[in-house]
Amino acid sequence: MTNMPHVKLGIVAVSRDCFPIELSTNRRKAVVAACQEKDIQIVEIPTTIENEKDVLQALKELEENQVNALVVYLGNFGPEGPETLLAQKFNKPTMFVAAAEESQDNLFNGRGDAYCGMLNASYSLGLRKLNPYIPEYPVGVPSEIADMIKDFTDIARVLLGLSALKIFSFGPRPQDFLACNAPIKPLFDLGVEIMENSELDLFESFNNHANDPRIPDLVHEMEQELDAGNNHPGILTKLAQYELTLLDWMENHLGASSYGIFANKCWPAFQTQFGFVPCYVNSRLAAKGIPVACETDIYGALSEYIVTCATGLPATLLDINNTVPQDMYQSNAIQFRNYQLTDLFMGFHCGNTPSCHLKDAEMKHQLIMHRLLEPEQDPNITRGTLEGTIKPGQITLFRLQSTADCQLKSYVAEGEVIDVDPKSFGGIGVFAVKEMGRFYRHVLIAKRFPHHAAIAFKAAGKTLFAVMKMLGVEDVSFNQPANMLYKDENPFK
Repeated sequence: MTNMPHVKLGIVAVSRDCFPIELSTNRRKAVVAACQEKDIQIVEIPTTIENEKDVLQALKELEENQVNALVVYLGNFGPEGPETLLAQKFNKPTMFVAAAEESQDNLFNGRGDAYCGMLNASYSLGLRKLNPYIPEYPVGVPSEIADMIKDFTDIARVLLGLSALKIFSFGPRPQDFLACNAPIKPLFDLGVEIMENSELDLFESFNNHANDPRIPDLVHEMEQELDAGNNHPGILTKLAQYELTLLDWMENHLGASSYGIFANKCWPAFQTQFGFVPCYVNSRLAAKGIPVACETDIYGALSEYIVTCATGLPATLLDINNTVPQDMYQSNAIQFRNYQLTDLFMGFHCGNTPSCHLKDAEMKHQLIMHRLLEPEQDPNITRGTLEGTIKPGQITLFRLQSTADCQLKSYVAEGEVIDVDPKSFGGIGVFAVKEMGRFYRHVLIAKRFPHHAAIAFKAAGKTLFAVMKMLGVEDVSFNQPANMLYKDENPFK
């Protein structure tokens, strides 16, 4: 995947001038060595900051090394003015961490007091209105600091990606899906660009790609991916034409941005005019790190991209769709032994999940659209879905959404896909999230989130929660345990 930034970390040590500078410098070297042992690439900046002139020199060294994510390391107490000035002037993703004391045998000349220094650093950060990443417990020995830096890499990738992102949307939201309401003002607050277009713009561009000489090679690529699951080979030429249309649109309209994603209207006129459903193309672009949200779900596309950057893996967008029947729960008691029935639901969409996340992926037709548009005849304009059972494993549900009055809110919930046949159509799987029933009622319903959730195919809650807080999203919900009531939950139930 190429549609995301490469994080280049740099570490700068800071030292209070009444402490030995060697203490901070040597501790920095130990952190770098620990990073190397864990295969974490990081640039060691030679200047240790004691004053503002050191800040200017360190900034020069950061720029020369093309560092785009900064670790400010308090090897001792640290000078709160210069160290926070560095973060302010660097103006890219930054984290603050501090050194723990190493041994009881060296607490006279070798005590750094960085535990105390972090308190002053936090106060100074507040004065400058900065919000860097500070781990849950930001003090540690070198190996522990290296693990914190590894976590920060994923966080920084998301922040860098958002700072250079453009969303392309095509067509207004369908009337029946006003739940995907998307006020665009909060996008600008996040630093995200958006280019809204008409479906006619997309249709014109698609028609201009007829007979594109690249189509045969792309069809061959699709044939190789689908293999035995290529049930509708006759539609591949149109799908390839459409994929090239989107990729060229992105390349030609990125402008000052570096990364692009899409939120496209995909029904009901799409099928009758384009002659196919776009789901398979959406799945292929998601696999390349270019999410394409259906139903013009702008914040769904944004959520998918955040997940993609946070995990380094393709994401998908699914409906939080339907309950698991009791007889399915009872007949799969072993697989569901850790869950109540209300912890389960089925995640579904027509066919936009990348093939790498599906078992036995097949090209099929969109059953619901076929009922509406082509009743009692063989599928034609409703061909183009990628269907299969979602592979079992860890997942994270995530969404960042704006309310109608332009307030950002979010949720994060970790769970898993269970290895149980969902016995239905589309890209679908049986999902398990602890206390999902309460989460569904008191977060998804009570806070009026739409039906689409971005799916990360690993446990990514720690990263996503930290990113939301760094972005200033105050309302970040999660699936609270049974002994932790939601604000509006009835205690007498």
